[in-house]
Amino acid sequence: MTNDDGRPPAIPMTNPGADRVKDVAKLAGRPSRTRRKQFLAEGPQAVREALKAHRECLAAGGTVVVDEVYASRECLDRYPEFEELAEGLLSIRIASELVLAAMTDTVHPQGIVAVCRFVDVPLAEVLSRKPKLIAMLCRIQDPGNAGTVLRAADAAGADAVIFSASSVDVYNPKAVRSTVGSLFHLPVVLGAEVAEVAAQCRAAGIGVLAADGYGALNLDQLQDESAARSFDQETPESGYWLEKPSLWLFGNEAQGLSTAELESSDYRVAVPVYGAAESLNVGTAATVCLYASARAQQRG
Repeated sequence: MTNDDGRPPAIPMTNPGADRVKDVAKLAGRPSRTRRKQFLAEGPQAVREALKAHRECLAAGGTVVVDEVYASRECLDRYPEFEELAEGLLSIRIASELVLAAMTDTVHPQGIVAVCRFVDVPLAEVLSRKPKLIAMLCRIQDPGNAGTVLRAADAAGADAVIFSASSVDVYNPKAVRSTVGSLFHLPVVLGAEVAEVAAQCRAAGIGVLAADGYGALNLDQLQDESAARSFDQETPESGYWLEKPSLWLFGNEAQGLSTAELESSDYRVAVPVYGAAESLNVGTAATVCLYASARAQQRG
């Protein structure tokens, strides 16, 4: 029996205790990820975006993004585009649901998993592209929050997301899943120091804004000033035009931004709360702030 192209059919991987399966599963732990500079992307959306990035990078003369893909036959039947995206670049290994479950840390495997190479870039590379909007996560600890902010930044058209040295590992499987593929859409910088990033951004003409519930500036005020700006008006009452290239700093879930982090900013901006809630989740606050800047920049 052969496939349509005359080759013998691939033998499915069915042993969850096989060495190859264990080798992939080790990437759920940070030591293996760091040593091998690889991580796991799980589920149709994440793997689809990884394969698109892989194809685009190779077409542009760049480096490999995806090293291996494992999928159930049912998944490939349901999503034929995976084999189309991988065609000519890499082979997708057929694996049973038990094997896929052993490879990942999810209770219910989603039918496909990719072994990907680290995709982060140096800060200098980001700044060389003249960015207009950057998000920086300062000591963010929750993988879900990290992924939510990265996804929001992607949706808002941001040019990069920067993680401070003490933030959660963006290659954590939970963080990767929560980005829903956005990790492969925009540059990510890891292990950065807030003061250094702020200084380099400021030198590049990028304003540094701290999302701070006690900030002297109000996000609504900045948006209103931007919307009402006349052609020849140079200075806003607040002192900052929201359409200016900006770096937003977002702080730790429980503690917010530290004193040192706040001092690294040019302005502290509060998101107004009109109801009885004490504050906003960092993911929600980041989404509101990034979209406010993006809208002002689009209008400008």
